[in-house]
Amino acid sequence: MYIPPQFAEPRPQELHRIMRDHALGMLVTQAASGLDAHHLPFLFDPAQGECGVLQAHVARANPLWREAAEGSPVLVVFRGAQGYITPNWYPGKQETHRRVPTWNYEVVHAHGTLHIRDDERFLRGVLARLTRQHEAKEPRPWKMSEAPADYIDELLTHLVGIEVRLTRLEGKRKLSQQYSQADREGVMRGLEARGDAGLAEAMRGMKARVAK
Repeated sequence: MYIPPQFAEPRPQELHRIMRDHALGMLVTQAASGLDAHHLPFLFDPAQGECGVLQAHVARANPLWREAAEGSPVLVVFRGAQGYITPNWYPGKQETHRRVPTWNYEVVHAHGTLHIRDDERFLRGVLARLTRQHEAKEPRPWKMSEAPADYIDELLTHLVGIEVRLTRLEGKRKLSQQYSQADREGVMRGLEARGDAGLAEAMRGMKARVAK
């Protein structure tokens, strides 16, 4: 990934936040048939290994777990807040007209090795933790125990667990930080008016970092 210095995000806590808040990662693998991409909700555990571990599951019918070699290098891409930026939002555009459209975004590239975990205990744990994580914000969180035990048992036979043991994390946050505070404020106002509060909030965090 090309990362100009002003857009580099080296802070582990920010990279971990993006990975947790935007858990649907794109797993990129290389098999005999060529490159492939799989879109999976991942659990992230930073306490395991050198850079943490990602865990997920796939359908047993998915050829990924049979075609990808054990321990093969893979990439998981997590995309955070993102959106189109019109030059009309920059106050500086009215002065010089030296502004053009762009796209602001946050992204994490998680590099690691792929490992197949075809065992029920691993799968049950992954499903339980995924459920707790994503049900936590619901007014009445659903629990696995609400489903019949035999139904869950049958479901597990159709799944295979995967684990990505991370070796390196790369982060990029392109959030108009190369522009003046007035221009950044103009973009944030434009985003909020458009209903894109998430990207505006991401820019506020970056603005605070620039101002230090």
